[in-house]
Amino acid sequence: MLFVGGEAPLRGSVSIANRMGLSTLLVSMVVVGFGTSAPELLVSLSSAFKGAPNIALGNVVGSNIANVLLILGLSALFAPIACTRLEIRRDTLAVVLASIALVALSLYGAIGRVAGIAMLASLIAYLSYAFVTDRNGANGFRERLEQDVGHADLPLPVALALCLGGLASLAGGAHYLVEGATAIAAAFGVPNAVIGLTLVAVGTSLPELATAVVAAYRKHSDVVIGNVIGSNLFNILGILGVTGIVIPIPFEGRIADVDVWVMLVVAILLTPVIWTGRTISRVEGGVFASLYCVYIVWIYGVAI
Repeated sequence: MLFVGGEAPLRGSVSIANRMGLSTLLVSMVVVGFGTSAPELLVSLSSAFKGAPNIALGNVVGSNIANVLLILGLSALFAPIACTRLEIRRDTLAVVLASIALVALSLYGAIGRVAGIAMLASLIAYLSYAFVTDRNGANGFRERLEQDVGHADLPLPVALALCLGGLASLAGGAHYLVEGATAIAAAFGVPNAVIGLTLVAVGTSLPELATAVVAAYRKHSDVVIGNVIGSNLFNILGILGVTGIVIPIPFEGRIADVDVWVMLVVAILLTPVIWTGRTISRVEGGVFASLYCVYIVWIYGVAI
């Protein structure tokens, strides 16, 4: 349900926005970023309201780790990923800065309403800045976006049905994923934080994984890396910002002590590859995926 729900609004929204004459670049940034991160948003909000803030926080932290190590790793195994565009370097730096801010909040102890508002405002400001600076590159991205998420000229009733059906699927999938994850945690004695970092994080990253693997197979490297970096930025500033505004999120246990730092190290690890204009080769993709497997084995070994 999360997989279908993440893909359907993506296709429908692109078509609706184009028919309304909105900016292609703005549409691609907002729709792709929200479309593939909507499962994380709904799961985080649902978890927070159900009294499981560790799942909400672990979902975002775990998704960001999985996006870089697992999704980029698997995508690079399909085809090497070129990292040459200046916009990718800019967005990578933004993710590192957002990760540093999240680590700082973990030291503070919680994401409250003031912090949530500041995070959401930072995301809006950054998207506005990116829109202004990337205005001239919109046409080329539109062609690649249509190739990867579907044709943008769907009939309006079909586009609306995709959006509404996808949102319904996301809501149902988020509900059942949280219910199942908390039940598994209780049955096996695994902490909610670990379930959020692994099962929930990977489950809600399925839209990113699907988009990235398809794009890698079609050799659209900038779509692969842009999807992952944009999703990570939206996860921190958008999802945790909105969730923190609705209900404060405490940092406690292993997420505050270990996993936010792992997320920051992973973001920093990716930076030299991007900024030197290199390619993420199949070998490097294998290393990324292997590191993710080591991480999963390690956190379950500690938990159990």
